[in-house]
Amino acid sequence: MSDQSLSDPGVAPAYVRILASPDAPRLPEDLRGLHYPFGRWVPGPGEVFEVAPGVHWIRFPLPLGGLDHINLWALEDDAGWVLIDTGIGVPGAGKAWDALFKGPLAGKPVSRVIVTHYHPDHIGMAGWLCKRWNVPLEIARTEYLLARSLTLDIRAEPPPEAMDFSIRAGWPDDALANLRNRGWGHFNKIVSPLPAGFKRIRDGDVLAIGGRQWTIVTGRGHSPEHSCLLSNDGLMISGDQVLPRITSNVSVYPTEPYADPLGDWLESIETLRGIDPGVLVLPAHNEPFHGLHVRLDQLAADHADKLEKLLALCATPRTAVESFSTLFRKPIADSDYGIATGEAVAHLHWLEERGKIRRLTDASGVDRFVAV
Repeated sequence: MSDQSLSDPGVAPAYVRILASPDAPRLPEDLRGLHYPFGRWVPGPGEVFEVAPGVHWIRFPLPLGGLDHINLWALEDDAGWVLIDTGIGVPGAGKAWDALFKGPLAGKPVSRVIVTHYHPDHIGMAGWLCKRWNVPLEIARTEYLLARSLTLDIRAEPPPEAMDFSIRAGWPDDALANLRNRGWGHFNKIVSPLPAGFKRIRDGDVLAIGGRQWTIVTGRGHSPEHSCLLSNDGLMISGDQVLPRITSNVSVYPTEPYADPLGDWLESIETLRGIDPGVLVLPAHNEPFHGLHVRLDQLAADHADKLEKLLALCATPRTAVESFSTLFRKPIADSDYGIATGEAVAHLHWLEERGKIRRLTDASGVDRFVAV
């Protein structure tokens, strides 16, 4: 691949032009500054598509909220297939993997299982795959430990810390009652049992796979130690750290109620700017694209706009729930209160940490934030 193809996000590398389906419906060449070399074409159930020599794109269904899919990646290596992310652990997922092993992935064993971060759509089938092929789980330490703790934390009702977190955010009584009645610890229902041990990957590690050198680039904010994989010939498996048309969730959770994940996220954007802008980004959701730096600019600008509007809203003391209409385009249903609260608190904490707003706590334990 030429250096020119890596430096210009509008120019697809030669292998992309060759491997793209000629019948693939095309997105506009310049959709918000991003270039999609395969258009809207995506692999169907049981299909595997080679986006670059030895790098294969798999797409699994995802029954979670507004997302209906996740992209997984199978890399060819001398020892066998190296799987990057695994899909969610729901009924039928094992059969879907077995169909691939009997079909397009037949002829080689799975030699490695690597997971970018702890979220169920990425780690959900990792334990099943590791057991099936007798290989270790490779993942960042913080991500593994968090996933293990979540699979073990099963309770009849939410812990007091979770209730207090929701009260501080200003949840109405009916939402609090719903939270109290639905139990706690559902992570293990969509994640197959994890191995009791793991093989650690960390920022800067270089993994030799299929004649390429893949460097681990760690991002933060969406998860605490998210691993992206950057190849020496212009490919980036980005997980959820960079998505072309979705803004990754950046949330505060009851387990770390005073965290500043948005600060981590924005710092990670600056770190990722050090990557060659011409890489072909292979994201966990939507389609592969060129235009990494354009997308990083968009993500930073989106959060800056939200923070500016939120600061203006806080001219009068506001709870996290009262900020929903400013931060989100659609009304928030009861079922989405948790994720919306996490995002709202993350933005409020960013402003608070930088001295732009301060916290007022009333006698009932509700936090309100007001501009300084």
